[in-house]
Amino acid sequence: MKHFSNIIIGFGKAGKTLAGTLAKHGEEVLVIEKDPNMYGGTCINIACLPTKNMIINAHRGIRYEAALKKKNDLTAKLRNKNYHKVADLSGVTVLTATAEFLDDHTLQVSDNSGQETLQADRIFINTGARPVWPNIDGLLNSKKVYSSTDLLAKDKQLKELVILGSGPIGLEFASMYTQFGSHVTIVDKAPKILGKFEPEVAQQAKHDLEEDGISFLLESHITNVNDTLNGVTLTISTPEGMKEIQADGLLVATGRRANVTDLHLERTSIKTGSHGEILVNDVLETNAKDVYALGDVTGGPQFTYISLDDWRIIANNLYGNKTRSRLNRPVFANTIFLNPAISSVGRTEEQLREAGIDYTVLKISAASVPKAQVIGNPRGIYKALIDPQSHQILGTTIYAEESFETINIISLAMQNHLPAEALRDQIYTHPTMTEALNDLFDQI
Repeated sequence: MKHFSNIIIGFGKAGKTLAGTLAKHGEEVLVIEKDPNMYGGTCINIACLPTKNMIINAHRGIRYEAALKKKNDLTAKLRNKNYHKVADLSGVTVLTATAEFLDDHTLQVSDNSGQETLQADRIFINTGARPVWPNIDGLLNSKKVYSSTDLLAKDKQLKELVILGSGPIGLEFASMYTQFGSHVTIVDKAPKILGKFEPEVAQQAKHDLEEDGISFLLESHITNVNDTLNGVTLTISTPEGMKEIQADGLLVATGRRANVTDLHLERTSIKTGSHGEILVNDVLETNAKDVYALGDVTGGPQFTYISLDDWRIIANNLYGNKTRSRLNRPVFANTIFLNPAISSVGRTEEQLREAGIDYTVLKISAASVPKAQVIGNPRGIYKALIDPQSHQILGTTIYAEESFETINIISLAMQNHLPAEALRDQIYTHPTMTEALNDLFDQI
């Protein structure tokens, strides 16, 4: 039986970065990844980077097939780079195999050559998340139903696409496919999209998506999926009654959950939550001694930058001053890449009201920003919530071009407790979308 000081299961953002840190400190590391097409993790191969590359090329007017080739070339390049960034380190071994627990510190790994039993002093679980498939008649047997991973690899564009789910993944694919020239219908049980966002932003975004050609069937659900010769027939229950839609395919975008099934955690003392997530404390330790979990598998926010921060927490507690934990993460934002993107940080009006916190609302139209006119996309709104006394920023939502860049300045100000005046009085380069902060906070 082989023994390792450290075994990392999963080649994701947190795992691959942790492997480098352990190697830097002279530690022996085995990284196990079951899929050679996932070296580097979800973000590089099937999520953040390839989808944004496709979205950008769709906005540029590039045809689907050409955009797909560009995306495939990019992911292949990044995958190879990430593999060698880890595999070429002294003391690090990468094993392409499946792994399952036999007990808290013993794994059975399997590949084409057979099975082997391994033990480790420390084990780090970084297996990410997988799509959730709803229980709909005919869905699992259909050959025209796709996950986001499946659809991202499809060599031919679906001209008529139905998307089940109006969360970030569903909306991003809807916007992307519409820009490529497809007709998209979104089906969701919710009465409105972006329910956790500021209502005026959600309302404007829906209006703009409809203007782009996207159809919405809200307060609706699919009851049956039936493959046809050329596509799929979907039976949908709507407030107006039952409808049938013919489509080339159905994208299921109803969320993701911890990817733990193949690990056989029932053979260990590792505890999981109600959705299968691995339960960890504030420094990412499971209840099994010297077994940690990082990234999406813990059930936290499913962002690659949160996985990276999980690495920081582990590294700080192994080799640093042991001050970092999930309780003191820096302020962070999130973005949905639509046309334009929606970015937000902090709390919304509804959340502040529920918490009994007083606030002042500041708003400006994106159309008032010169750079929006230069780009040719004046859609959107800037909305900030500030403390009426201290002028600390409590939350901001930006629905505008380049919001994904501007929002990071807001996050930095919030993290360092800067009053809104600091952003109001800053001199920004021109023309940029960021200089909107001069006008936004000039309303104080």
